[in-house]
Amino acid sequence: MDDVERFLTHAIQVERDAARRFEELAESMKTVGNGDTEACFRQMAVFSRQHLAEATARAGFRSPPQLAPDEYEWPDGTSPETAGWEGVDGFLPPHTALELALDSERRGHAFYAAIAATTRNPEVKVLAEEFAAEEAEHVAALELRLARALI
Repeated sequence: MDDVERFLTHAIQVERDAARRFEELAESMKTVGNGDTEACFRQMAVFSRQHLAEATARAGFRSPPQLAPDEYEWPDGTSPETAGWEGVDGFLPPHTALELALDSERRGHAFYAAIAATTRNPEVKVLAEEFAAEEAEHVAALELRLARALI
């Protein structure tokens, strides 16, 4: 991906999807009475909304260009932050919810890292590296929380 606006349009969609899914996971944890994991997911949703605002601000437009579903360049044909969420429901065990979130964040990291590694546009490379670094922080935080949950 070599176009800055196209990259940011993708980033906006990824972060929008991530925020929505973290809110769904938070609600699931609320249902099962796990306030600690609920709070974790709500914080992750805040981070995703911050990344969404950052991507939108960098793009310099108020609403991203509308792409048809087949115009997005997603690995595996779907946004990295939405794949694998079919099992989110109100009775999801906390460790399973954390595994779903971790898998999603790993896919988000891989998406941005792949763009950083393959783009010919230096500006896209810098942006993709920044977004990959943010996703790496989320991955590390979720790995730690999951490890604690499984102890």
